[in-house]
Amino acid sequence: MATCFLTHAQVYPESEYAGTKYLEDQFYVGVGYNFLLQKPEDVVQRSLSYNLIAGFIKDIPINQRRNVGFGLGLGYAVNSYYTNLRASQNGDEITYTIIDLDDFRRSKFETHAIEIPVEFRWRTSTDVEYKFWRIYSGINFAYVFARSSRLVTDESSDRFKNDDIRNFQYGAYVRFGYNTWNINFYYDLSTLLNDGVVLDNGSPIEMRSFRIGLIFYIL
Repeated sequence: MATCFLTHAQVYPESEYAGTKYLEDQFYVGVGYNFLLQKPEDVVQRSLSYNLIAGFIKDIPINQRRNVGFGLGLGYAVNSYYTNLRASQNGDEITYTIIDLDDFRRSKFETHAIEIPVEFRWRTSTDVEYKFWRIYSGINFAYVFARSSRLVTDESSDRFKNDDIRNFQYGAYVRFGYNTWNINFYYDLSTLLNDGVVLDNGSPIEMRSFRIGLIFYIL
């Protein structure tokens, strides 16, 4: 009985996984577009609200074939959000106004963050197969170390550090694809701005990002 069981369990040739310690997908770079959700009425996006990411994820396989496991990473991200929402600073006070699209050239929020992605990983790889399907999903934690608002008109350009942008942000993501090309979906579980931030008319600003992009993995 024991001999029969061992023979049946060897789905993959022993040479493909026995004694190997191969790892996958440890460095990554990505680009995406930020869609702002839950915008106040009359707030619209314009221009390219982009996302750029790069980093390292430690691959932690948990099975013998090493195609199932976890990942723990450290990365950097820059995000820009272009809208017709104007942020103005007067002393320690920041006010927010919806402005006409013809009255300015660019108005944006910009963040630079250190990210810690924690994910569950499944793929069809072996130690000799370098083109494979993957599905990775997890939670991304981000510390925003630089945050600003900027308004550019035909006459002037105004930029300042915006402390209303949330320091700690987090969200859920799913990344899947084959070989080089992989799709990245991300949904913010935290709002872009701190709780209690409102428009000049008293309406709350509770925007959050839904991101779609491409991510590329390197060993």
